[in-house]
Amino acid sequence: MPRGDKSKYTDKQERKADHIAESYEARGVSEAEAERRAWATVNKDDGGGKKAGGSGRGAHTGHPAAHKGGKAGGRAAASRPAAERSASARKAAQTRKRNAEHQAHH
Repeated sequence: MPRGDKSKYTDKQERKADHIAESYEARGVSEAEAERRAWATVNKDDGGGKKAGGSGRGAHTGHPAAHKGGKAGGRAAASRPAAERSASARKAAQTRKRNAEHQAHH
């Protein structure tokens, strides 16, 4: 499996990464960087992809990354108007929709 292959991730993990990326974008991180950080966070949280083939698939994790909420972010987002944040969330949604269309044939 090539590096960066997301096929071993569950749907839930992908949703999680989407949400994380969205909130990074809302705080002014570029789309590519937001995506990169989001997957890094999912990996930190879940210890990598959870689909069949790994031993102990789907073991519960304590969600360590999720406990950092509020400590880290917020400064950048607070200084941007709400309209700009929702624009960036809309853009993220469009991108996800576009990406989903590419992957629909699986």
